[in-house]
Amino acid sequence: MLEMNDYLKQLHMGSIRGCYEQVANQARKGSWTYEQYLLEVIKNECETRFENRIARNLRSSKLPPSKTFDNFDSKRLPAKVSTHLSVLKNGSFLDRSENILAFGNPGSGKTHLVCAIAHELIAQGKRVLFTTCSQLVQDLLIAKRDLTLTKYLKKLSRIDAVVIDDIGYVQQNRQEMEVLFTFLADRYERGSIMITSNLPFSKWEQIFKDPMTTAAAIDRLVHHSVVLELNLSSYRLEQSKNKKAKKDRA
Repeated sequence: MLEMNDYLKQLHMGSIRGCYEQVANQARKGSWTYEQYLLEVIKNECETRFENRIARNLRSSKLPPSKTFDNFDSKRLPAKVSTHLSVLKNGSFLDRSENILAFGNPGSGKTHLVCAIAHELIAQGKRVLFTTCSQLVQDLLIAKRDLTLTKYLKKLSRIDAVVIDDIGYVQQNRQEMEVLFTFLADRYERGSIMITSNLPFSKWEQIFKDPMTTAAAIDRLVHHSVVLELNLSSYRLEQSKNKKAKKDRA
């Protein structure tokens, strides 16, 4: 069996290396065919690799670990948003390079909702990156300064969905606006973007400074998109009020 282990090690088949003897014993007891045995060990290898891939993708995504559907109050969502959930969870929008644009008041749950969808995508083996708008802009500026912007954009293009949180929260100067627009233009019809913003499109000129650039950015984002409007009161404020009310009754 030493020779078998050596070959499996060369082929990087760690799961088969760890289970083939145990599965062989099961095969003997169950009178499996050679094909059944081979199928079982290959299936085990594939499942382990998929689980490892999900774990790697989750670590590299930088998603907040707590923002999943397990602790998200879906009952608060407007009916129009709820109708989109099943389609967004299954990730089919990625195949069409569609964007998800979530708008709402601070504390309305838009970041949690988008992150929860992103967690579902990772569970399906997709690659996701979570970043704030300000962090993305700084990373793009550094790449531009180092003359590696094209290389960095190519790296981002390999990610299935880029989550940009709080676009417009920090006002951009012209140089920051230019690299942000460069990213949006490069991503257009090539990969999905998931955005959260407190600012409606009517105020996006505050971000891009120039009416023509603003219109071009919005056009690229909206062309293939699902818009989620969360015109809700602050979830955090509601939770705080509920806790205070319980404390007062106690």
